[in-house]
Amino acid sequence: MSALPTIPLTDGRGGGFLGLATEVRERALALRKDCLSWLLPPVRLLLPAMDAVTRRWLRRSLSPYVGEIESVAAAVGLPGVWFLNGTYQWGCAAAAREEDGSPWLARTLDWPFPGLGRHVEVVRLRGPAGEFFNVTWPGYVGVLTASAPGRFAAAINQAPLWRRASAPWLRPYDMALNALRTWRITFGPPDHLLRQVFETCRDFAEAKHRLETLPMARPTIFTLVGCAPGERCVIERTEQNFVSRSDETCAANDWLHGGRPWEARVAAKLLLTSSYETAAANSRARREALGSWPQPFARSDLAWVVPPVLNPFTRCAVAMCPARGMLRVAGYEVEAGDELPRQVTEIREVVAQTDRVTAFA
Repeated sequence: MSALPTIPLTDGRGGGFLGLATEVRERALALRKDCLSWLLPPVRLLLPAMDAVTRRWLRRSLSPYVGEIESVAAAVGLPGVWFLNGTYQWGCAAAAREEDGSPWLARTLDWPFPGLGRHVEVVRLRGPAGEFFNVTWPGYVGVLTASAPGRFAAAINQAPLWRRASAPWLRPYDMALNALRTWRITFGPPDHLLRQVFETCRDFAEAKHRLETLPMARPTIFTLVGCAPGERCVIERTEQNFVSRSDETCAANDWLHGGRPWEARVAAKLLLTSSYETAAANSRARREALGSWPQPFARSDLAWVVPPVLNPFTRCAVAMCPARGMLRVAGYEVEAGDELPRQVTEIREVVAQTDRVTAFA
C-alpha cells in the first residue's frame, strides 16, 4: 500500500499570502476543482456573483487582509477565491484540557466540501507578537485553527443559528436573513480577527481579552489555550457580547446553555428535515464525546477522531500544545462507497522551539 501524501508546511513569514499568491496558485486551483464538484451546476454559475458580493462586503469591513485576497484571486484567475474567504464558519468540535501541567487543544473541522482534507496545509506566519502556525488551505487567508508556540493556540467553531421560525424547511429563510444582517455590518469576519490576535497578542490573557471584546461580523465560538496551568477557556460570542467559561471547556456548534431562538447547526443534507431537538442532541454528543476522551491527546496520535466526533463532513483533525510547541494535523475525506471519512494524509507533526522548527510527516 502506498504511503499517504504529506501535508505541506509553507513559509509565509515574508509577507503572508501576498508573498505566496503565485506559489499557491496550482494548489488553490486543485482545491477549487474538488470543492466545486459538490455544488450543483446552477450554483457554480453563480460563483462570479457570489464573489462580487463577498468582495464588496470584505472591502467595506474592517479586515486588513483584503489586499492578500485580491492578490490570491488575481493569481488564481478564476471565481471562487473571494467566496471561500467570506465563509468562515462550519461545523466542528473542540476540547481544551490539561495534560501533565500543559494545556492542549484538540479539534475537528467539519465542512461539506470535498477536497478540504486532501488539500489542507500548514502555513508558518509572523506578526509583531511572534510566529504562529495556521492550519489552512491554499488561498484562504483567515485563521480557523492555529498555534503560536510559547503563547497560545485557538480554534473557531460555528455558532448556533438565530431562528425566527421553528419549521425545519424554513432554515434557509433564516440563514438568508442572517446573511443580510451580516451584509449590513462592517465589523471584520471572525477568522480575520483571530488572525489579528495571533499576529499581535503576546500571551493567553491578551488574546482572551481581545477575543472577548473585539466586535465581529458573525456570532462564533472560540476555544483558547495558553501555556500555563489553568489557561484554557471557551468564549461564546455574538457580534458585540460574550460569555466565557474556564470549566467545561469543550465546544461544538451550540451554546453550552442553549435554547430558542438559537438552534445548533445541522448537516447540509438534513437542513430541511432535522428537528431542533435532533440538532441540539447531535452537537451535545460530539462535545461530550471529545471532552470525555480517556487517553492523553499528547500520546494518542489523533486516535480520538472516532464517531460521533468523526462524522460524514469531517475534513481535518488537529491537536495543539503551545507550551510544548507541538502541532499535529491530518486530513480526512469520504472515499467512494464509504459512509464516514478516512484519513487521506500522513499526520503532519510540527515541533517548534525558540530557535528552530522540526517538521515530521
